[in-house]
Amino acid sequence: AYWRGDSNRQTLQRIYGIAFPKKDELDEYLARIEEAKKRDHRKLGKELGLFMMTEEGPGFPFFLPKGMTLKNTLLEYWRECHKRYGYVEISTPIILNQDLWHRSGHWDHYKDNMYTTVIDGEDYAVKPMNCPGGMLVYKNEPHSYRDLPLRMAELGLVHRHEMSGALHGLFRVRCFTQDDAHIFMTPDQMKEEIKGVVRIFDEIYSTFGLTYQIELSTMPEDHMGEEKVWQFAEETLQAAIQEMGKDFILNPGDGAFYGPKLDFHLADSLGRTWQCGTIQLDFQMPERFELEYVGEDGEKHRPVMIHRALLGSIERFIGVITEHFAGAFPTWLSPVQVKVLPITDRAAAYADQVAAQLDQAGYRVEVDHRNEKIGKKIREAQLEKIPYMLVVGDKEAESGQVAVRARSKGDLGAMDFAAFLAHLKQVVDEKQMDQAL
Repeated sequence: AYWRGDSNRQTLQRIYGIAFPKKDELDEYLARIEEAKKRDHRKLGKELGLFMMTEEGPGFPFFLPKGMTLKNTLLEYWRECHKRYGYVEISTPIILNQDLWHRSGHWDHYKDNMYTTVIDGEDYAVKPMNCPGGMLVYKNEPHSYRDLPLRMAELGLVHRHEMSGALHGLFRVRCFTQDDAHIFMTPDQMKEEIKGVVRIFDEIYSTFGLTYQIELSTMPEDHMGEEKVWQFAEETLQAAIQEMGKDFILNPGDGAFYGPKLDFHLADSLGRTWQCGTIQLDFQMPERFELEYVGEDGEKHRPVMIHRALLGSIERFIGVITEHFAGAFPTWLSPVQVKVLPITDRAAAYADQVAAQLDQAGYRVEVDHRNEKIGKKIREAQLEKIPYMLVVGDKEAESGQVAVRARSKGDLGAMDFAAFLAHLKQVVDEKQMDQAL
């Protein structure tokens, strides 16, 4: 484009077929592209020390200490929400024998994306999905209608063979943690359980400032089961979300091979959409695995099942929110929440005292003891996107105060340490998005 002498508008129209009727629309589009480059999670992941990729394991991410803090904090919140919504947590093996994958249907419909191995002369597969293991957990003991709905959540490590050219940071990997849940229920509980899943979606997505659009995907050509069962399942999904006042768009023929689904496409701060959450209604696997419960009539019945992912791939979701927040995570999620910056060596002991109190109160804190000017310490803490910086010198040590700087607000002046601690507690406990004092 440079050598041809094209303008930005000409280049976009020539290469991509994009035309803009007004210059300000073009300018807005170009600004979004530049902003997306700054927010690239691969760039920020390296700068902020979150994760790394290696030639020794293409598509297999390594989480670094700060990235693990971020991931664990996210999962602690996930667990806290699921406990409130009546889920129990399970864990199933990564490798299971090939017979299981034939029974579930994955071998026939998904084997090109699966890794296999041989153990004691028997064929095994590394799980690409968690659901067959969930079937075995349900079958482990008999169930009554009084046990249902049974909501089993799993943070399962799965592996999928992706082509090398498709790999992209945390967005497309070969190994990731899927935040699955499998809900076993009676047919008359289906609609309310679907609504319950949507409610937990609403709570968690709103915590991150993410909105969504729902897509209803119907029976594909390559499917299991009778069409009348599919139609009933599709109608149930549609009725549940419509009764909640939710809009949706139709995506014909793109359901899972075992059932129709609702996909939740999240919109980030740049207006880009990401498919993360899904609710899949399944009559087929309970049939294949011969799952049962004893009904109120004393007879054996087949449960219905929901497959549900909320964040989807934890790794991919971390990539999404890294770009959504441009690496400036909310205080409750930030790997380092507070950095204490002593002005001189004389204030070092007081800085350590402040940090110790923050640590004892359960907050993530670092002290910058380097022999550098305070201006440099502040600039580098800003680049690290630390939510709060506490500048301490002789005056603060004598008065028991801290000079507070907020990442988004700048210099907020001196305040008593106890007052700052109370403010920090409120921001973290309420998972606030801003830091206004």
